[in-house]
Amino acid sequence: MAKGVKPRVKVPKSASAGDVITIKTLISHKMESGQRKDKEGNTIPRSIINRFVASFNGETVIDVELAPAISTNPYFEFDAKVPEAGEFTFTWYDDDGSVYETSKPIAVS
Repeated sequence: MAKGVKPRVKVPKSASAGDVITIKTLISHKMESGQRKDKEGNTIPRSIINRFVASFNGETVIDVELAPAISTNPYFEFDAKVPEAGEFTFTWYDDDGSVYETSKPIAVS
């Protein structure tokens, strides 16, 4: 895992079957576009999170491709329907080949 990259996720601990919940995700990442130059005039290599996927019990909920124009520390907020108890898995893919993943369970009451 690249230094300083930290995924954070907020998912309610429980919901009723069929409820639509709001999920918030943020990953700390510099998101270097590859367009800027350093003090010596050399191009700073592109380094971005290029894809974000959220799934619930193995089924994709959201799959987003990111471009260099996305800001530092990409934030996503989206709604998902909870049909049953289970686990959300969140995966971020980095240009350098790194994959950052975290999971959050949700109970159905």
